[in-house]
Amino acid sequence: MESDNSHSRFYDNNIIYLGGKDMENNNYYEEEYMPRMHKIGIITGILGVVTSFFPALLLAVVYGLLPPLPALASAFITALSAFGILWIVEPISYFSVLGPVGTYMAFLSGNISNMRVPCASTAQVAAGVEPGTEKGSIIATIGMAISVIINISLLTIGVILGSKVLSMMPDKVKDSLNYLLPALFGALLVQFGLRTKKLAIGILIFSILINIGIKAGVFMWLPGSRYYLGILTSVFLAIGVTLATYNKSNINKK
Repeated sequence: MESDNSHSRFYDNNIIYLGGKDMENNNYYEEEYMPRMHKIGIITGILGVVTSFFPALLLAVVYGLLPPLPALASAFITALSAFGILWIVEPISYFSVLGPVGTYMAFLSGNISNMRVPCASTAQVAAGVEPGTEKGSIIATIGMAISVIINISLLTIGVILGSKVLSMMPDKVKDSLNYLLPALFGALLVQFGLRTKKLAIGILIFSILINIGIKAGVFMWLPGSRYYLGILTSVFLAIGVTLATYNKSNINKK
């Protein structure tokens, strides 16, 4: 028990005295840290967009290779109909865990659901901090920064050796790799569900029922509902129940 307390104090001290500043007493987080991080996040985000479109712009401007506008419009509409709702759902869903700085980093580096969110939440649990707090935001950022470094390092090795390694694996092992993401989210559900068992069980039951309804065609009148309805309703229900519970507990304390 003593080691747990000292472990928690270690992280508390490192978080509060960020960069030699006392966050809690001098409001360093809001007045200095966050404005600087927003500035860096906006700049790197714009650079990420520019570099993403640079190859296409280079082909269009320098070599004159430009698809017809109807083809571009068709491709955009296809992507919008398939993934457009995720542009709204994912930032809302992940923000409470990632925090503002982590959101910049996650959407710039990618692999959000299968790598950044698990790394951020695991780091928060290890540090003994709550998601959605200033400390939780900083710990999430540190956890994701480490995951990006490791991810790029392993990805470089995987690009060089991955195809050879995969070709040597049995077919059963290759098929099992398709279950990595569901297993990962199942582990995250247990990790967070242990903190609020009643809420986790309730949301899990609701999510199962809403997905059964989607597969049964109950919500066919909503365009593209199978892509977003299950996640969107579950997320907002969890947020609503949490806020109601939090407000009720505050009223009872008063």
